[in-house]
Amino acid sequence: MMNTQFNESVTRVLAEMNFDSLEQADQYCKAHNVDPKALVMDTQPIAFESAADAYILGSALALFRKATSAEQAANIIGEGLQAFTKPGSVAEQRQVGIGHGALAARLLNEESHCFAFLAGHESFAAAEGAIKIALNVNKSRKNPLKVILNGLGKDAAYLISRINGFTYVRTQYDYQTGELVETERRRFSQGPRGDILCYGADDVREGVAIMHREEVDVSITGNSTNPTRFQHPVAGIYKAERTR
Repeated sequence: MMNTQFNESVTRVLAEMNFDSLEQADQYCKAHNVDPKALVMDTQPIAFESAADAYILGSALALFRKATSAEQAANIIGEGLQAFTKPGSVAEQRQVGIGHGALAARLLNEESHCFAFLAGHESFAAAEGAIKIALNVNKSRKNPLKVILNGLGKDAAYLISRINGFTYVRTQYDYQTGELVETERRRFSQGPRGDILCYGADDVREGVAIMHREEVDVSITGNSTNPTRFQHPVAGIYKAERTR
């Protein structure tokens, strides 16, 4: 059963659509052959109920505003996600919901050619996200988006690749010259999963070199309060180098 008590932001979004409840928003989506909750739970079965509710709200809003493209719909869905952030929380103040919508929109934009999941170590959580993006984002793009995983651990990257059917790419980094050399490439399946490239780096410098090699346009990283974690230096250094 959906929650009946909402914050003012959720109530305001519902009111824009002339709805009194989230159930009405859900039925509105289903009337347009969209089932946001089913999509959320299929992507991540352990997702919180509120996550499904947020996507119901955002999807209904995108339909109500008659979004004309997937990119536009993604930004509007982000408004629904933002509405569900807890008042006074870091998520509300940093506009995490809006950011998620903007990220999705960038992946749908034809100017983005390569997207990277960054992790402190190669992880199954990142793999799940990569699979869904690879399977769905290209439905709305003219040119395919390259998706890569980049994290610490070559053995871990190999294991993740084999289990999920990715293409494992092993590299060797020369710390004296800064040269990155590919030493092995093994594709574990055909189709969209096999198109995902999975790298394992020995340290931050190799991770940055991998980002340069693939000419990554957009990346996402997990949250961490430890600034020495792999993903934050890689994303930060790479962005600085690419934009200077």
